[in-house]
Amino acid sequence: MRREITGFSNPLLKEVRGLREKKLRKRAGLFLAEGLRIMTEARDAGFLPEMLFRVKDREVHALEIALESAVLAAGGDVIETSAEIMAKLSGKDNTQAIVGVYRDHATALEDIDRATAPIWLVAQAMRDPGNLGTMLRTGDAVGAGGLILIDDCTDPFSVEAVRASMGAIFTQKVVLCRWEVFISWLRKGEGQLVGTSLRTDIDYQAANYAAPCFILTGNEAQGLPAEYEDECDLRVKMPMRGKADSLNAAIATAVMAYEVLNQFRRNG
Repeated sequence: MRREITGFSNPLLKEVRGLREKKLRKRAGLFLAEGLRIMTEARDAGFLPEMLFRVKDREVHALEIALESAVLAAGGDVIETSAEIMAKLSGKDNTQAIVGVYRDHATALEDIDRATAPIWLVAQAMRDPGNLGTMLRTGDAVGAGGLILIDDCTDPFSVEAVRASMGAIFTQKVVLCRWEVFISWLRKGEGQLVGTSLRTDIDYQAANYAAPCFILTGNEAQGLPAEYEDECDLRVKMPMRGKADSLNAAIATAVMAYEVLNQFRRNG
């Protein structure tokens, strides 16, 4: 259904704006995605918003017209409003012209088929939504199956994480679980757990990786707990030629993921 919101006090507007808060996202099972590029990526991955908010009285791209048609055909709502109200909705002055309300699509660990991808990313206690979103984007780039979030990570469905993922939140499976649950599940099937560590002399380019390979990245500040490192099948080290003793967590994940991917490519 197509409709219009003209007042700042509209109850629906308040509810949707509340999705910027984690507790309200969890309660509703919904999250926000902003911008035509991300929402088109979502549609191509099979996800349509339940509600699509758009700024009225402006030139509309053909992709947006196609997106609106798909939402209406699926029984969703297209809601037109002003740029001022959209800025309130998104919390940004330079807001996107369209915003979508999507159903949370986190995957249960037991529903993961590890054989569907040669690479899986695993992040422990990741705090920064930008890093988390970048990991999702990296996973998409290397053909990973998804991102498994261990322990108390930042919300992958926050506006910041979704934005940083550039649409990969819709192409990658996202799992949230505790370490004990993950390691128990992992050991019930095939899977090589690889962690980056200072407690090893194995260079990350000299190691032998096996699919499915689970690349484990620790918290930005503390890294991996020692007991988590001890569970790894393989610990590798990246050379650090400068004064820094570590890379940004998302960058380290990307370097590792491409090394594993390139080894698999070379080995056929």
